[in-house]
Amino acid sequence: MSVHDDLTAVQRSLDDLVRSVGRLEKQVGSDSLDVRRVRTDADHLRESVALLRAASPSERVRTERVPIPDTPYDRTLWADAEDEGLGSREGRAP
Repeated sequence: MSVHDDLTAVQRSLDDLVRSVGRLEKQVGSDSLDVRRVRTDADHLRESVALLRAASPSERVRTERVPIPDTPYDRTLWADAEDEGLGSREGRAP
């Protein structure tokens, strides 16, 4: 997975956690020190993930397109190049 995918997965999990904490607050009450601590920790985690997302490099790398002409290449470009393909210059494979 990419960093973006991992951060998205973490964000979804945190959203589920925040919803669960909200339901817990309704059942137990938000006056409890422990529930407030869990709510605060969940909020801190969301802020940390937002900072990570802002600091992560963008997935898209924009590059300049280079047009490739349809005309054949000049054969002199390959004059000193060696053929590294299969077979030999004589047409017989070793």
